[in-house]
Amino acid sequence: MHAIAHALALTGSMAWEILWALILGFTLSAVVQAVVRKSTVVRLLGDDRPRTLALASVLGAASSSCSYAAVALARSLFRKGANFTAAMAFEIGSTNLVVELGIILALLMGWQFTAAEFVGGPIMIVLVAVLFRLFVRSRLIDAARRQADRGVAGSMEGHAAMDMSVTGGGSFVARLLSPRGFTAVSNVFVMEWAAILRDLVIGLLVAGAIGAWVPDSFWQSFFLTEHPVLSAIWGPIIGPLVAILAFVCSIGNVPLAAVLWNGGISFGGVTAFLFADLLILPILNIYRKYYGTRMMLTILGAFYAAMVGAGYAVEILFGAMGLIPSQRNAMVMEEGIRWNYTTWLNLIFLALAAVLVIRFARTGGLPMLRMMGGAPETAHDHSEHPPAS
Repeated sequence: MHAIAHALALTGSMAWEILWALILGFTLSAVVQAVVRKSTVVRLLGDDRPRTLALASVLGAASSSCSYAAVALARSLFRKGANFTAAMAFEIGSTNLVVELGIILALLMGWQFTAAEFVGGPIMIVLVAVLFRLFVRSRLIDAARRQADRGVAGSMEGHAAMDMSVTGGGSFVARLLSPRGFTAVSNVFVMEWAAILRDLVIGLLVAGAIGAWVPDSFWQSFFLTEHPVLSAIWGPIIGPLVAILAFVCSIGNVPLAAVLWNGGISFGGVTAFLFADLLILPILNIYRKYYGTRMMLTILGAFYAAMVGAGYAVEILFGAMGLIPSQRNAMVMEEGIRWNYTTWLNLIFLALAAVLVIRFARTGGLPMLRMMGGAPETAHDHSEHPPAS
């Protein structure tokens, strides 16, 4: 019982440390999604030019951070006419370049990991685009489109199909501050939490259990910490494989990344591990349903190679600049809740979350929760006439 209590204490401590950051990140994401229509995104992602891929990354970063929802949304964009490579760039941005991920990395592991994520993410997107350009032929894209148009369900289809943005005239601020804008923000906020909550809880529990029960000596041996050069080479290769087998995706893999860093994985290995939330086994199966087996294997190979390459690039760049932390003291091993700035921030942002949840419930949002796993491309457009009061 003591071992279980220790693991749960670590889990609770990590959850408390990142709570305000999650609320802030999802609020910012909700604000953007409340005023940017998905049809606009499709129109902007019609090719794979560098400018388009950069825009896809930025739009993805402003979108959902749930891996399942991001994968479903990328398929939806592809079916509506978006370029396949641009859709994949959007998907990578949605899960690896979001604000809440950067804040949580800074809180648990240090600002260097946030910087590595936002430097490595674009590198990964460039590598994926180059690999697709070299190895993906038009006939494979056509076959993937035919499979995508079959509309086979994966996960979070209803969430991906919903468009809760506010249309009409007026400036960004005017639409956002209107009653309809308030409702739209509350809707997106709650739906984002509902989409991510399962993976977040699993990630925290897994990280707490591993941090409490697996000795550092195991990780040090596994990550070859006694051989610095071999460790730097091995980290980006093994990091994604650990993520694939861990079944933890989205923001939920950050606590586990903290455990791995304390255990001895290289700096580039942590970065590659974080990127691999888009390759966990359940998502690979969704790729197979969405695009066919050949395209699933192509995505697996291209993404894995790009993750490894981005991990090496980060290791070299940050090592050359002397930015790799010398201490392995990620905040995964601290137990307890103290009365400090984190507690004050949590109380403030919990109040904000309560306001948004109440608005969501009072304006008829609860039925939407039952639609999150609905059929793909179901008409879930809540933008035209959302309740105003």
